[in-house]
Amino acid sequence: MAGTLAFDEVTTPYGHSGRMLGGSATYLSFAASLFGPKTGVVSVVGDDFGDELLDKFRRRGIDLQGVQRLAGHKSFYWKGYYYENMNRRDTLVTEVNALEHFDPRVPADFRRPDLVVLGNLHPAVQARILDQLDARPQLIVLDTMNFWMDTARKELDAVIARVDLLMLNEEEARQLTGEFSIITAAKHIMQMGPDYVVIKRGEYGSLLFHADAVFMAPAYPLEVFRDPTGAGDTFAGGFAGHLSRYESFGFNELKDAIICGANLASFTVEDFGTRRLENLHRDELRERMRKFVEITHYPMLERVYE
Repeated sequence: MAGTLAFDEVTTPYGHSGRMLGGSATYLSFAASLFGPKTGVVSVVGDDFGDELLDKFRRRGIDLQGVQRLAGHKSFYWKGYYYENMNRRDTLVTEVNALEHFDPRVPADFRRPDLVVLGNLHPAVQARILDQLDARPQLIVLDTMNFWMDTARKELDAVIARVDLLMLNEEEARQLTGEFSIITAAKHIMQMGPDYVVIKRGEYGSLLFHADAVFMAPAYPLEVFRDPTGAGDTFAGGFAGHLSRYESFGFNELKDAIICGANLASFTVEDFGTRRLENLHRDELRERMRKFVEITHYPMLERVYE
């Protein structure tokens, strides 16, 4: 897992978080570690990211060999404000800090992974991580955001061409391709290199595209919704963690994985930051998956077109 280890601070209609643990690599690794495979992180922190925070990762069996600490620097910090419709937010503060000086070093133990997830980072940094691998993974997943489309489009296009699956939201898919139709946008992205595209739609679920095949997964309906921060990265981490159970990754396995990732992300939004993930037991995820299957199953063909 590659991405940021950071501090977030958010205000939503349900309260103010204060300064809390965040960052894409945090949610990615916390989610993936629920499934038991060896999970390693490549990231950077500053002096303010104390050992008590790193111990949260170690207790989950997450390997931190790839995490650098830059003396004299602070960790990445993001502050945001969510409106009543929490699909809309404003970024109030972004302090890049140590991330500006990040030159990733992939430990020898990480250089032959089965699966790589490149979380939100500068695409040139994502490319340098891929350059250090000794063998090509079975699946390389890339997550990105609008900011890199605005500021590093050439580098972003280059790294997109090297990955197997691009994961992004509707707004990002439209900006990247200039296409309004999500289906047309996904086809455009596959022409850029990836074999698969996952488009996240928040409370409306997600879409998986491969060649001419499309799969749509709804989101789990929630009664409690506190903070959407990190939900997309939790989705990606759960997606990867579930896939680690298989020997190979095809369209059917990826369909299972996006359902698992979406259900896991539904826990993250129930509280601020990583609080819900930190206390989540696999039995809770298993029960939510069981309920998801129950509420989405509808044998229409047997009853209507018999």
